[in-house]
Amino acid sequence: MDELTLEKFEEAAEKVKEVTLDTKLIYSDYFSEKTGNKVYLKPENMQFTGAYKVRGAYYKMSTLSDEDRKKGIITASAGNHAQGVAYAAKCYGVPATIVMPTTTPLIKVNRTKSYGAEVVLYGDVYDEACQKAYELADEHGYTFIHPFDDFGVATGQGTIAMEVIKELPLVDVILVPVGGGGLATGISTLAKMLNPKIKVYGVEPAGANCLEESLKAGKVVSLPGVNTIADGTAVKRPGDKLFPYLQKNLDGIITVPDEDLVVAFLDMVENHKMVVENSGLLTVAALYKLDCKNKKVVSVLSGGNMDVITMSSVVQQGLILRDRIFTVSVLLPDKPGELTKVSSVIAKQNGNVIKLEHNQFVSINRNAAVELRITMEAYGTEHKKQIMDELEKEGYRPKLVQTKM
Repeated sequence: MDELTLEKFEEAAEKVKEVTLDTKLIYSDYFSEKTGNKVYLKPENMQFTGAYKVRGAYYKMSTLSDEDRKKGIITASAGNHAQGVAYAAKCYGVPATIVMPTTTPLIKVNRTKSYGAEVVLYGDVYDEACQKAYELADEHGYTFIHPFDDFGVATGQGTIAMEVIKELPLVDVILVPVGGGGLATGISTLAKMLNPKIKVYGVEPAGANCLEESLKAGKVVSLPGVNTIADGTAVKRPGDKLFPYLQKNLDGIITVPDEDLVVAFLDMVENHKMVVENSGLLTVAALYKLDCKNKKVVSVLSGGNMDVITMSSVVQQGLILRDRIFTVSVLLPDKPGELTKVSSVIAKQNGNVIKLEHNQFVSINRNAAVELRITMEAYGTEHKKQIMDELEKEGYRPKLVQTKM
């Protein structure tokens, strides 16, 4: 296991400065207070390409021979590596072909094209796109750059650890998102080289926990399928070459359900005014799962490439999960003035009605009861309960129903 060396990490750290922005750590008062640790954010979502992936892509490109570069570059990616390779290829003046899953957010497809790369959409998940990229590489003689299972790529990604430790020498814990394992390999390997006491945890979406399952099995295994909103880490199988490094250097795996990512998005937008994509939010959601207190914890925000439609959906779902938006069903007589009475009860509790649905056919006796569904805004769980209690007190017997925006 001598492919990842301190000398190469140091070389990469200097090389990537040519294309990366200085993403200084951000101390988070909000997350520190919520978790009982001293939480710092490493905002790789602020890189020029919107993600850390440019590090590995650019360093790998620098290690290729002129002959390999002239053949043309090809890779497969769910989005961020695609942009990193496309940008690196543009810097070196070589053509690039990127195979992306058909489910890739439009913003990632368009930005990849904007760097001059040819984009081929194929398959529903990264693994299917990757197989297609290998086929095209064989057919046309392209040089393939793997998005994670490559020592050069992993070395470039690991430069994040160099920056973190230089800025925060006494860091106790680093949280790293995991898809195929390139970022986790680079960061954990270099962190342990520089200070073996640092704990490094990989964070996976619960619906794509290929590394967790592989570590349990003691060998690389493939998941039968993946199901997560964290598209950048929706990978069925971790890297075979990197697996021994992950076994040796990671201190554990934390899995996060999609619901936690939705809430984490709201937290980041409201408290840090930053847009972070779902895969980048894995480490934010994992902050609440750490079994430690008063430690210096760095959460790596791996990317921020999120399309507006996805963003809108996540915001809506986050508001619902946080009880900031909810819907109740009440029964009332079908006669003038009843709607005004209900509205008055809600208004007195500072609830804000945003939608009403009136159903006269809930009962065969309209005079006895019609259904009114009220969707409203609240400040949170306590305020929601306050409104519900007041409606109950006034005899409306409110029932919570699924909110549909």
